[in-house]
Amino acid sequence: MSLDILFQDEHLLVVNKPADLLSVPGRGPDNQDSIATRASALYPQALVVHRLDCATSGVMVLAKTKQAQSELSRQFRDRETEKTYHAITWGECPAQQGSIDFPLIADWPNRPKQKICYETGKPSLTRYQLLEQDGQRNRLLLIPVTGRSHQLRVHTMALGMPILGDRFYAPEAVIAMSPRLLLHAHTLTFQHPVDKHSMTCTATLPF
Repeated sequence: MSLDILFQDEHLLVVNKPADLLSVPGRGPDNQDSIATRASALYPQALVVHRLDCATSGVMVLAKTKQAQSELSRQFRDRETEKTYHAITWGECPAQQGSIDFPLIADWPNRPKQKICYETGKPSLTRYQLLEQDGQRNRLLLIPVTGRSHQLRVHTMALGMPILGDRFYAPEAVIAMSPRLLLHAHTLTFQHPVDKHSMTCTATLPF
């Protein structure tokens, strides 16, 4: 029930979420362990601001006051935050850097999966940079401009580079290459909700 705390003060709490831990509690008694419940055990006033996929690790910020939650939520909503992720993918990387621009929508019969839909999907944009390459194995720096659910997982898959260990979107052979999803929220930059100075929090790369 521990928390890997990256930063905290009287207004906010920044943690490094491990892979395969929920951001908030799910349904049923078996899905109560989460970053939110662990934070509440230490700080009863802790409030969720945003979420990471259960399978994704990395930087996650919570608020300790309603005022801080409101301001941080606004920054996420207005795309004033900056996020970088690292991912290990499998396949041919088409360029050293580029943009992935596929509209996304919930795949309702297969929830929580998402799918690309040019008719009703919401605009979704990811920028990428190839950091390392070893045959078909690529380390990518991913910068989500929009924040759709599963955006990075679907966008890399659609580009022909599924993320290793992605049980939702990767082929069986690529799932088998890692016991966890190799996607990590590496840095998060935002304005302190009260002091207004810029902050960048970094979670050490686990792979």
